[in-house]
Amino acid sequence: MKKYLSTLLVMLFSATWVAASEIGDDGLHKTDWMRDTFKDLREDLAEANAEGKRLVLFFEQRGCIYCKKMHEEVFSDPTVSDYIEENFFVVQLNLHGDTAAVDFDGEEMSEKDLARRWGILFTPTIMFLPQEVADGLTAPQAAVATMPGAFGRGTTLDLFTWVNEERYLIEDGEDFQRYHARRIAERQAGN
Repeated sequence: MKKYLSTLLVMLFSATWVAASEIGDDGLHKTDWMRDTFKDLREDLAEANAEGKRLVLFFEQRGCIYCKKMHEEVFSDPTVSDYIEENFFVVQLNLHGDTAAVDFDGEEMSEKDLARRWGILFTPTIMFLPQEVADGLTAPQAAVATMPGAFGRGTTLDLFTWVNEERYLIEDGEDFQRYHARRIAERQAGN
C-alpha cells in the first residue's frame, strides 16, 4: 500500500510538471512567465528594469526535442519556474520566425534573420542580458552569459542564479563552472 501511494504521488506530481507547458499557435512551448512583447529589445530591457528583473531571451523552434525536454523536465519544476518568474523578464524568439524584432543597435529584422545575425545554431539557446546595454551593441555582444542547448534542473537553476546575483561582475570571483561545482557539492552534502 505504501509503495502504491508513493508511486501515485510521483505520477501526480510529474503530471503537474508536464502540464505546466503548453504549445502555442507557432508550435513553441509557452509558459506563464514568458512575455508577449513587440520584440524591441531596448523597450524590453527598460520594462525588465522597471520591474526589477533581468532580461533573458529564449530562442526555440517548432518540434525541438531539446526545447520539449527543458519545458517538461526543467521549467516545469516549481523551484526553477518560480525563480525565473520572480527574477527574469523572458522574451521568446522563434529560430525560424517571421515576426519583426529590433536588436539593441536599432537594426530591425525578422526573428530568423536576427538568429542568423547572432549565429544562433541550436535550440534552445538562452541569452542573459545586463541591466544596461551600450549604444551600438548587439544582444550577443552585450550578453553576460549564453546557455546553448538543454541542461538539467541543477545546471539551469545555477546559471539563472549566477546571472541574477551578478557573480560575473565579481573580480576574482567564481566563474560559472566553479560556482556550479560548488553548488553541486552543497546539494550533495545536504542529502
